[in-house]
Amino acid sequence: MKKIKFFGLLALFSMVALPTLAADFSLGEAMQKFWGDMGLKALFDVENEGWKSAIMLGLGCFLLYLAIVKKFEPLLLLPIAFGMVLTNLPGAGLFHTAMWNDEFLNPDSPYYHSYRHVLAEGGLLDVLYIGVKAGIYPCLIFLGVGAMTDFGPLIANPKSLLLGAAAQLGIFATFLVVQADLFGFNPQEAASIGIIGGADGPTAIFLTTKLAPHLLGPIAVAAYSYMALVPVIQPVIMRALTTKSERLIRMEQLRTVSKKEKILFPIIVAIIVSLILPSAATLIGCLMLGNLMKESGVVDRLSKAAQNELNNIVVIFLGITVGATATAESFLNVRTISILVVGIVAFGVGTAGGVLLAKFMNLFLKNKINPLIGSAGVSAVPMAARVSQEVGQQEDKHNFLLMHAMGPNVAGVIGSAVAAGILLNFLG
Repeated sequence: MKKIKFFGLLALFSMVALPTLAADFSLGEAMQKFWGDMGLKALFDVENEGWKSAIMLGLGCFLLYLAIVKKFEPLLLLPIAFGMVLTNLPGAGLFHTAMWNDEFLNPDSPYYHSYRHVLAEGGLLDVLYIGVKAGIYPCLIFLGVGAMTDFGPLIANPKSLLLGAAAQLGIFATFLVVQADLFGFNPQEAASIGIIGGADGPTAIFLTTKLAPHLLGPIAVAAYSYMALVPVIQPVIMRALTTKSERLIRMEQLRTVSKKEKILFPIIVAIIVSLILPSAATLIGCLMLGNLMKESGVVDRLSKAAQNELNNIVVIFLGITVGATATAESFLNVRTISILVVGIVAFGVGTAGGVLLAKFMNLFLKNKINPLIGSAGVSAVPMAARVSQEVGQQEDKHNFLLMHAMGPNVAGVIGSAVAAGILLNFLG
């Protein structure tokens, strides 16, 4: 009985509704519209260069392979790669490059700095990208990094601050070279490329969104790719610049740092750096706030939230939106290849800068420094410090350099933020 009623209603709908719909809409037109809206058709549209989107989809899948199978910085490379896939899906409308590169940045446009326009007309990734454009995500990442960082080795051995500063040589050397007419980059673009040498992804994203947002995709991919390749790139440079006797140097055990020192350190650094370089206050302030929450011991819930829940959520949003900027028009060009090449040179120069300064300091120090820890002055925490330990133990299995290397390693985090503040102050 129920089946009879169902088919009766279906027949009634066919007699009444279908003739009405057919008057305005034919099946042929419906199929034609359906085919026209398919993203698959756009991939094979040679006139509109749909093949470029296909290449970007393939590149995104390759980065997913590196993140999942090879485990190259998976926490950020995976969402970046998937964001790259989503933004290059034809017709999906998840991210609109023109909304950010033209209307949003052009002072003569009625939509200049209008987030209301993004909320009304943008796709999902456009809305999430506001956090990148406003500099929110990188700062929250620094909050989490601060809450997970122990500045004890740096406080116990203040000389390691110099090694962290020396490792920023790659940033400024690259900036000075790349802004030359030979490379075709303006000073703002050169500064954004140079920051790759600090091996600090959030800082690279923060500075690039301020100075050269159209280069954010390739710079972010380069920064995180080279961070993942620290165990591959650094040992070669470290061995080339040191002798066997230098790699065998054993360092004295670090003194115990009091809780009072650990509490005062983030407060003092935040105030002094911000007074000298206000443009660095955003990153340094968040980094030191996170560390103060950890070391004070009175806000464990906030510290744990910054380390875990908040940090994980921000990493997802940051990764997927940064990947969204890697569109075919912004990524498939000679400039992107130049960025990838120059980025690895900047990273190599930064590594060499820390090692060479340690060798120079040994000319005047009674208690010698193992130059291997100088390479940890880049901001890849704690991976760069582990590499110093591993290379040292290849020469002497009983030589423990990890805690000594953590000093310049965490100093590098501060150094890269200061370097970004200096570049932003001059060029922003």
